[in-house]
Amino acid sequence: MAAAGAEVLTIVRPSERIAEEQAALRRVATLVAGGAPPEAVFAVVAEEVGRLLEVDFTILSRYEPNDAQVSVGVWSRTGADVPFPVGTRVRLGGRNVVSLVVHTGRPARVDDYADASGAVAYAARGWRMRSAVGVPIGVEGRLWGVMAVASGQEQPMPPDTEARLAGFTELIATAIANAQARVELRGFAEEQAALRRVATLVARAATPEEVFAAVTDEVGRVLSSEVTLLSRYDADGAATIVGAWTRTGAASPIAIGGRFRLGGRDMHTLVFRTRRPARIDDYAHASRVGVDMARSMGVHSGVGVPISVDGRLWGVIGVTSAHEQPLPADTEARLGGFTELVGTAIANAQARVELRGFAEEQAALRRVATLVAGAAPAEEVFAAVTEEVGRVLSVEFTGLSRYGRDGTATVLGAWTRTGAAFPVPMGFQMGLGGRNVHTLVFETCQPARVDHYGQDAGPAPMIVLAAGVRSSVGAPISVKGRLWGVMSVASTYERPLSADTEARLAAFTELVATAIANAEAQAALAASRVRIVAAVDAARRRIERDLRDGVQQRLVSLAMQIRAAQATVPPAAEELTAHLDGLAAEIGDVLDEVREIARGLNPPALADGGLRPALRTLARRSAVPVRLDVGVAGRLPDQIELAAYYVIAEALTNAAKHADASEAQVQVESGEGLLRVFVRDDGRGGADRTRGSGLVGLTDRVEALGGRFALHSPVGGGTAVQVVLPLTAAGGPHAGEPAESAPPGGRPAP
Repeated sequence: MAAAGAEVLTIVRPSERIAEEQAALRRVATLVAGGAPPEAVFAVVAEEVGRLLEVDFTILSRYEPNDAQVSVGVWSRTGADVPFPVGTRVRLGGRNVVSLVVHTGRPARVDDYADASGAVAYAARGWRMRSAVGVPIGVEGRLWGVMAVASGQEQPMPPDTEARLAGFTELIATAIANAQARVELRGFAEEQAALRRVATLVARAATPEEVFAAVTDEVGRVLSSEVTLLSRYDADGAATIVGAWTRTGAASPIAIGGRFRLGGRDMHTLVFRTRRPARIDDYAHASRVGVDMARSMGVHSGVGVPISVDGRLWGVIGVTSAHEQPLPADTEARLGGFTELVGTAIANAQARVELRGFAEEQAALRRVATLVAGAAPAEEVFAAVTEEVGRVLSVEFTGLSRYGRDGTATVLGAWTRTGAAFPVPMGFQMGLGGRNVHTLVFETCQPARVDHYGQDAGPAPMIVLAAGVRSSVGAPISVKGRLWGVMSVASTYERPLSADTEARLAAFTELVATAIANAEAQAALAASRVRIVAAVDAARRRIERDLRDGVQQRLVSLAMQIRAAQATVPPAAEELTAHLDGLAAEIGDVLDEVREIARGLNPPALADGGLRPALRTLARRSAVPVRLDVGVAGRLPDQIELAAYYVIAEALTNAAKHADASEAQVQVESGEGLLRVFVRDDGRGGADRTRGSGLVGLTDRVEALGGRFALHSPVGGGTAVQVVLPLTAAGGPHAGEPAESAPPGGRPAP
């Protein structure tokens, strides 16, 4: 037995040391195989190594990208505090085992820390460390950290220290790799779940706003972003925030809907310029918007990935980090899956909008086509088409103008989105010249656009600029191969009108051209019918004059000659006298018939006194009693008086001959530029305009004068005739139609 106070010398045989080492390795391996978290493995390894190698301190450190190390596992022989507790971050540099390992990637030792340098060496000397050995920890081929042991003994560490540590570093690497695999697998599962949730939204045709909110939320959570922004690039060199998320739930530095100009060095500008993913590892080197956002949210780095829709750059999604180390290298790739879904959602939404817009456009075209087919007045078509175009194309102003022979354009139709007054009144004439769509369409006979109006707009720049118009598109209206006018739309937004505006306008201008052509054809037909009626009336007056001044006078003369001859007949020639008396009487009858025919062709009372006395005479001579009410004073246009007279005369004749009526009522009144005629009888009814030439002829006469003829004659219910004649348009174009519709010089269309 050793004496009290004597030092006990323990002799450890090599076989025992190997057994202890294998046992320690097995204990650590069991932890690793059991999927223990890295922190637990680090603590156990530090303790096992320290006890096995009989050192004073064991430290496991992880290298960080910014030339620093972080302690992740520590142990001290005495159980006292250690120089670098878990979580301590120390800058690398100088001559010490931690810095030597990171610089060489190989095991390193320092046998005397009196000659060491750097922050690590300074701390080691404070804890009376004399020597240390460090071995690198590699994970999947890259340097992850270092395991170091230190001793306060004067003698250096044994030569086999590096080799003995190596077995433990392999187990540490396996534990770290397994943990990373679990984290990556969990992250992959979370990422796939997030992608599925977004894909479900897209498949359900959610609105873009819903998709934007979901994507920024999912991306922010999956990638552990500080701030996630989704932005749309605008045509004016700016970007608009359409989706935003923050890790803390605080308000985004730029709210949804916020706009900012591109420029400088930030994610938005870099992606816009390169059309490729971009990253900023240190926002201290960013500029403009990037710096402002970084300062407001403590952001240190960021990554942005472009969003493309139908092959063109639409926007960007960006994530940021507040940590000093840059975002992982796979951030761009992980964002890519989300940007594809965003692009699909936008494309789907655009397709739905285009489909809805197409349906709305087709409905608008059908409404205008219905008006045109119904021969609506041109002013009604102009008003309808400008409104339909404005709503379908979502513009601020729509105008329809007609070119004149004097080098002007006259506004005939107008619409404003707000319902406010059009910049110029209806009928306004603007001179051509300068750079505006009216002049460009006139000069080229082709569609034209002005994306940015300036002072060279021409005679009407003040009107255009005062209304706030920034851009405009015009499409020609061609009628029967000649340029008639122009339909134009205008916008007050900075971005130009869409590229398909001209094509969409063309469908409406074709309908306008058809309406104008129809109106011109109707006007020409009405004019020809008026000319025919006028020619018939002139022929009737000529025949009446010829009968009165020719046939009637000759018959009177012949009757006088017979009477003269009769006076010379001897009294004994009674038979001759009787024969001459018969001839004279027959000539008188013929003369009466001629006078009656002449009176029917052009009633003298109508020609001499107008409608009121002519109708009184007609009523007195009618075979059916007539109640007459004529509320017309003075004379009316000749053709109007004739038409009204013939309508009443034909109606009274039919009432007597065909209806067996016992009474008739005639009412004539004028007002508001119209003459209204009503004829009713209490006969058997059943009159049909399609049978017999009398009513057909009257209908043609009335309609030729721009009037309306209506007949109501139910069987057994009497007959009612109603006629409305315009007092101001005894012939000529349809009311409201321009009398002359040819363009300047009959300019041919392309």
